[in-house]
Amino acid sequence: MSLITSETPTLYEHYTAGGIHTGLNADKPYFTLNDKNISIYSGAVHYFRVPKQYWRDRLRKLRAAGLNTVETYVPWNLHEPQPDSFDFGQGGSDWEDFLDVREFLSIAKEEDLFAIVRPGPYICSEWEFGGLPSWLLREPGIKFRTSDAVFMKYVSRYFSVLLPILAMLQFTKGGPIIAFQVENEYASTYQPGIFTPDKKYLKQLRQILIDHGIVELLMTSDAAGYGTIGSLPGLVLQTANFASNPEQEFDQLKAFQPNRPIMAMEYWTGWFDHWSENHHLRNDSDFRNNLERILRYPASVNMYMFIGGTSFGFMNGANLNTGLDDNSGYEPDTTSYDYDPPLAENGDYTIKYVMVKELLKKYNPIETRLPQTPHLVPRVVYKSQTIQGQLTLDEIIYRIPDRLYTNHLRPMEYLPINNMSGQSYGYIIYRHRLFDLPRSSKLTIGGRIHDTVVVTLNDHLISRPLDVVSDLDGFGFWRTVDSTLDLGSAAYTYAVMDLMVENWGRVGYGKLSQFYQFKGLWSTDVYVNREKLQDWEIFPLEFKKSWTKSLTGWHIPFKSTGPALYKTDIFIDDPRDTYLDMRNWCKGIVIVNNFVLGRYSRIGPQQTLYLPGPLLRKGWNEILVFEHYRAADSISFIDSPMFKTRTIREKGL
Repeated sequence: MSLITSETPTLYEHYTAGGIHTGLNADKPYFTLNDKNISIYSGAVHYFRVPKQYWRDRLRKLRAAGLNTVETYVPWNLHEPQPDSFDFGQGGSDWEDFLDVREFLSIAKEEDLFAIVRPGPYICSEWEFGGLPSWLLREPGIKFRTSDAVFMKYVSRYFSVLLPILAMLQFTKGGPIIAFQVENEYASTYQPGIFTPDKKYLKQLRQILIDHGIVELLMTSDAAGYGTIGSLPGLVLQTANFASNPEQEFDQLKAFQPNRPIMAMEYWTGWFDHWSENHHLRNDSDFRNNLERILRYPASVNMYMFIGGTSFGFMNGANLNTGLDDNSGYEPDTTSYDYDPPLAENGDYTIKYVMVKELLKKYNPIETRLPQTPHLVPRVVYKSQTIQGQLTLDEIIYRIPDRLYTNHLRPMEYLPINNMSGQSYGYIIYRHRLFDLPRSSKLTIGGRIHDTVVVTLNDHLISRPLDVVSDLDGFGFWRTVDSTLDLGSAAYTYAVMDLMVENWGRVGYGKLSQFYQFKGLWSTDVYVNREKLQDWEIFPLEFKKSWTKSLTGWHIPFKSTGPALYKTDIFIDDPRDTYLDMRNWCKGIVIVNNFVLGRYSRIGPQQTLYLPGPLLRKGWNEILVFEHYRAADSISFIDSPMFKTRTIREKGL
C-alpha cells in the first residue's frame, strides 16, 4: 500500500464523488456502494452503553483503526419506557442523555463512517429483556417475536416513531446508514416440533420498514448452520454470526445464497460475563487468526463488539442455561459489558486494536484518509470517602409514595403504577405484619424466586448474605424451589417482615417461551409455619432519579447489616474517569448523582464499577450505595478494572 496523505480522499469523498445515485447493493458476489466496490469493515458500538460525551471519541478510534462502518442496535425498552411515551434524547426519562440516536449517527458521518442499524424490535445484546419493554408482559396471551396481532400492534406504533428518524439518515438521503437488519438472530427461536420461525412476522417487519421509507439494503443474521429458516431468501441478504471457523460459515452462506456478498454480521471479539463466573478473555492470537481468515476469504465483517461499554442502571440481561423455563438455570449478566474487544469498556486500546489496524491496512484495497489515533481519556483515583449518611430499609419504605394493599402476591409488572404500565426495574418489597410469632418459626416461599430475596424482621437482616458462589444454592435465590428460612430464636408478639425481591435482569436470549419473565413473588404462595400469608403491602423500589433526588432524613449510620442506603459526598475540581472499588461491600447497586451506575456483587467476576467522567460534575457529587447485606464504611476508587479471570477461545464453545 502507498502512503495515505492529506490528499487521499475521505471515505465519503471516495464513495459520493459525482453525486449519490444508489446505495449498498448485494446483487453480485461482492458489495457495491454507489456503484463502487466496497468491503464492509465494521465495528459494533452501542450508543446506549457509552456516555454521549464519548461518542465522538469512540467513533474516531474506530475509524482510526481503518474501519469504514459502525453498527448499532436500538433498544425499544429505553426509547418507549411507558406505552406511547417516547424518548429519543429529549423525552425526559432517566436515560435521556444516552438516547439521541440521530446525534450518534450524525457524529458517525462526521467521523467519516457509514452505519448499519439493527432496530429490532428484539435486539438480544445481553440487554434487559432483549430490548423489549417489560410492559408488554401485561398483555394477556401476547406472543413475542411473532405475527401475533397484539405484539405487532405495539411494534408498528414504535416503528412509526423510530423509523422516520432513521429514514432521514439513510445513505441515499445524504446520511450514513447503508443497511438495516430485520429482527435479530431469529433462527435461534427454532425448536423442532414446537416452534418454527414465523416467516409472516419477518415479512411484516420488512414491509413496515419499506412503508416508512427505508430503501437501503435489508439483512438478517444467524449462525449459518440454521440455513434459511430465520430469513427471507431473495428478499433480504443473509449474514452469519460466529467466533471461529469462518470458512465453514461462509461456505454455507454461499451454498444457499450463491452469487451474493458474504458477510459476518457478528464476529465475536470476546464474550460477556454472568455473575458467579470468572471474567471471559479471548486469546488474542486466536482472534487475529480468525479475523485474517475472514479478510482473506474475502468477506465483509462486523466486529461484535468493537467496544462493549457498560450496561448502566438495571439494564443487564440474563440467560437460561437449561431447557427448562422455570428460572432454575437463570444466569444474570454483569453491569460491565467489557467483552474483551479492541477497545476496552473505558475506551482504552487493547492488543486486539493494534491487530485490527494492521490487518485492515494489509487487506483493504481502498485507500481513504484516516484520522490520527486519538489520545486516551485520562483517569484519576479520587481520595477514599467515608460514609456520611444512612437510610435503613424501613426508612426507605416510608419514603415510597406508591403502595398496594392486597391478599394476593403480584409480580412487579402488574403493579398499578407508571400510568398503569407496571414496574420494569429495581426491587419490589412485600411487607407482612406478623402477630404472636413463636421461636424458630419457618418461612417458606413457594416455587422459585425471581430473582433474589432478602428477608428482614423489624428492619433486621434474617437471610444469609451472598458471600460466595455456593450461597446461590441456598435460601434467597432462584436455584432453590420451595425454599425455607429459619426466622431465628426470638419470639415476637408483633413483627414486620419485609421480603425484598430483586429483578436481576430479564432473559434476553433463548426459546420464545423463556421470554415470559415476571419478576417478584408470584408463582405460588408464602407461608410462615405452614400458614399461608395474606394481607400484603407491596412497595415498588425503582430508584428513579426524581425519587432518589428527593430523599431526606439521612442520619449517621447506626447499623451495617441488612438492606440500607449509604451516602457520601465528594468535591471534584476536574471530573475524570475513575472506577469504584466495591470489593469491601457485599451486593447491591451504586447511584451517582441520582443515576443508577450499576450492580456489584462480591461473588464476581466484576469487582469494580466504571464511573465515566461525564457522569460527574464540577463541585459536589453525591454517591449512594444500596447494600443488601453488609456495608463497608467508605467508598474507594481505583484507576483500572478488577475481574476474576479465565481464558476462553470463543463464544460458548
